[in-house]
Amino acid sequence: MLTEQEARDAVIVALDCGADEALALADRLAGKARWVKVGMTLFYAEGPRIVEAMRERGLRVFLDLKLHDIPFQVRGAARSASLTGADILSIHGLGTAAMVEQARAGVEEAALERGGDRTRLVAISVLTSMDEDALREIGVGVPLAEEVSRLAKGSVDAGSDGVVCSPQEASRLRELLGGEALIVCPGVRPAGSAVGDQKRIATPKAAISAGASKLVIGRPITQSEDPVAAFEQVIAELVAE
Repeated sequence: MLTEQEARDAVIVALDCGADEALALADRLAGKARWVKVGMTLFYAEGPRIVEAMRERGLRVFLDLKLHDIPFQVRGAARSASLTGADILSIHGLGTAAMVEQARAGVEEAALERGGDRTRLVAISVLTSMDEDALREIGVGVPLAEEVSRLAKGSVDAGSDGVVCSPQEASRLRELLGGEALIVCPGVRPAGSAVGDQKRIATPKAAISAGASKLVIGRPITQSEDPVAAFEQVIAELVAE
């Protein structure tokens, strides 16, 4: 069981929408939620100013850009993303140890330039929209759990602060990576919520119990009739005995 403050720090509200809607949601959630996710759709449309706008509202930002390119490009991209003020940045675990190392170098450079805490890195393992069949479709023949563990361990060894994985892999990765690793879990759905395009899901409480550090929850909150009430319902679930 989490305290209320721990629960509020654990939930990242995914703002996968346009700028006007995202800012309106941020205004409603400010003072209640502590974290939001800015993904590619929103960031590509609005650029660094959307991160700045969220931080002006007192919200911390998970910038979910899933960087994946040659090491040189990722170093520069990670530095630029970190300079926006992002607190957490995602990269792809498939990018090799050299790419992860350069991403770490990029966020360290940015921390020296802007001062303050370094942006933390989390490596994407296997997207929560994928299952065993999807892995085979792209030529990965090992079991999904094995692939997630391989990518997670390699990324953390190379300098990532943690990983992004489904709640179904959280327990195994917590044991593999240790207590300090940042384990971010999308694919979290409160009881009764629509699954959408997610394949490997769990309830908020189950995900935390499995070892997740942070939960990314989007549509069950943002597309509800009352987003604040939906957010508070998640918090209530996490603090309930």
